[in-house]
Amino acid sequence: MTKILFVFTSANKTLTGAQTGWYLPEAAHPYYVLSPTHAIDFASPAGPNPEVDEGSVKMFKDDESVKFLTDDKIVKEKFAHAKKLSDVDVNDYSAVFYVGGHGPVMDLPTDPVNIKLASEFYRAGKITAAVCHGSAALVSVTDSAGKSIFAGKAFTGFSNTEEELVGKVNQIPFLLEDAIMKQGGIYEKAAEPWAPHVVVSGNLITGQNPASAKPLGEAILQALKA
Repeated sequence: MTKILFVFTSANKTLTGAQTGWYLPEAAHPYYVLSPTHAIDFASPAGPNPEVDEGSVKMFKDDESVKFLTDDKIVKEKFAHAKKLSDVDVNDYSAVFYVGGHGPVMDLPTDPVNIKLASEFYRAGKITAAVCHGSAALVSVTDSAGKSIFAGKAFTGFSNTEEELVGKVNQIPFLLEDAIMKQGGIYEKAAEPWAPHVVVSGNLITGQNPASAKPLGEAILQALKA
């Protein structure tokens, strides 16, 4: 069975000290798309039990989100035994997926272990995917020529407009849309804020926002079948 690595942030505070972490539906929705046919491991910079964004728990009460967080014993085991990124072997996986939340903007873009790991996934031609702020984890990731994996490629992620609408521009080190465009990426977004949008650029697959999480999981599934 093909294995997929879900990467979570280990950050639990924003620049202003507000609670943050990984965003519940952005893990739950892709997980239940992919888990019936693929083995999934969890990892984070610090290892077991990365902290969930409490706001996302209050906001998302759909069956899959509730099951993922409270009722799924397999998921609880995966969190309890989540690997440290430093212990991950890229050769064990066919794809890596970065879960969103404001936490990933705080720790993953500057984490040398993460940068090396994600670069190895991408350079090996393996699916390298992210949703919402998860794309921040890939800001410093490079291809085999040392260029940004976004250079000249279409991508998406949480938009500047959406960041302004949630009032968190001052809580993170950079705006995702701006940061990746500086790397030469070609930003795409849905016609309206909060609408789903997924972009497939070779083995780089990105989703814009929480509504894009399930369609992103479906895009990863199709790419793995191909």
